[in-house]
Amino acid sequence: MTIDSDRNPTTLRWAVRLLRAEAAALGLVAVWLVWADLTATTTDLPSALLVTAFALGGAVALWALGGALDRHRAGARAPAIVLQLMLLPVGWYMIQGDLDWLGVPLMALGLGVSALLVSPSTTRALGLS
Repeated sequence: MTIDSDRNPTTLRWAVRLLRAEAAALGLVAVWLVWADLTATTTDLPSALLVTAFALGGAVALWALGGALDRHRAGARAPAIVLQLMLLPVGWYMIQGDLDWLGVPLMALGLGVSALLVSPSTTRALGLS
């Protein structure tokens, strides 16, 4: 019996870690949004709740995709890549709004995690060829 040493490659482990870290960060943003919704003096309530729900949904999706990839579910790779590529326009508009210090790292994170997810060792570990 041989043990496949590449069953859980470093690229896949790091992709899962980064997806989970993104989920935690977005979860913190969602908690802040809930607090902001509750303490706002004036607000457009439907819009505020929609933005908060979007943040919560994104955090849940990132966490779930990280878990699915950790269990070697190949179908989770494409949605995870799509979410990572969504960081590119977000980062771009942050750069346009003079938030380079946040926009550039977000774009690099999206490209980096995407690269980890399409790397040959991750592809093999997910059973894709």
